[in-house]
Amino acid sequence: MGNRRNRKIQNVLQFAGFGLPATLIWAAVVIIPFLYGIGITFTDWNGLSLDINFIGLKNYKTVFSDPTFLSAFLKTVIYVLFTVIVSNVVGFFLALVVTSGIRFQGLFRTGFFTPNIIGGIILGYIWNFIFSYAITSVGKTMGIESLSTSWLTDPTKALAALIIVSSWQLSGYLMVIYIAGLTNISGELLESAQIDGATGWQVIKNIKVPLVRNSITICTFLAISRSFMSFDMNLSLTAGGPYKSTELIAYKIYQTAFTSMEFGKGQAQAIVLFVIVAAISLLQVYFTNKGAEG
Repeated sequence: MGNRRNRKIQNVLQFAGFGLPATLIWAAVVIIPFLYGIGITFTDWNGLSLDINFIGLKNYKTVFSDPTFLSAFLKTVIYVLFTVIVSNVVGFFLALVVTSGIRFQGLFRTGFFTPNIIGGIILGYIWNFIFSYAITSVGKTMGIESLSTSWLTDPTKALAALIIVSSWQLSGYLMVIYIAGLTNISGELLESAQIDGATGWQVIKNIKVPLVRNSITICTFLAISRSFMSFDMNLSLTAGGPYKSTELIAYKIYQTAFTSMEFGKGQAQAIVLFVIVAAISLLQVYFTNKGAEG
């Protein structure tokens, strides 16, 4: 009995010495601000005034009845759909290329992954210059009408430009996950398929794709969650323009809270986004575990 009690005391002391500081820091920077943010959603606080009034669920009702928020949400869904598809297809193709045994494949891996290392703000400004000056110069020189003016100034093309840049950045990150899945495929299995006369496309379709389904699941849900939270690229590349044609949900939250100074409403929008991303993460865990069991 005494030994058990001493072990419990020892475990508590060990936790207090090693785990408690980290737990307190985590609570201070995550849990407390999160709970504080939830509290703000029930007020009309503008971020500056000391006069804060409790208004109940009014902010949440406003969120779901605000046409500008619903429009931003619809644009975000379109953006997420195309970004997820393009980035996963490109990421998987790049993984196939750099695991095919070509020369300098290590260098190619580094090059393809590099855009993911560069911050979205910097990439946004770089691509802003490319779309505004480099591509338009090429379009004017070659007489290509669709490239003669910047896509970023065209409400019908700006969202496509944002999708292209985001997919280009994200595909290198997904490539690494696909590489891990492809390198775990048995080499003997691939050799047997080649001996049996399977073409390259048949090997990809009937062997590689089925055997990396866990990687596909992970990459799909990672791309969805990252795309829903896209902000820095949206800010630096288009700033929601032109005419709010590229205003995604995260940027809309920023505009509501820090430009319109409606912190309660902006925080309510942020909670809605949190619920969406949390649901996506839970689905990822479920399907990943289901795939592992299968």
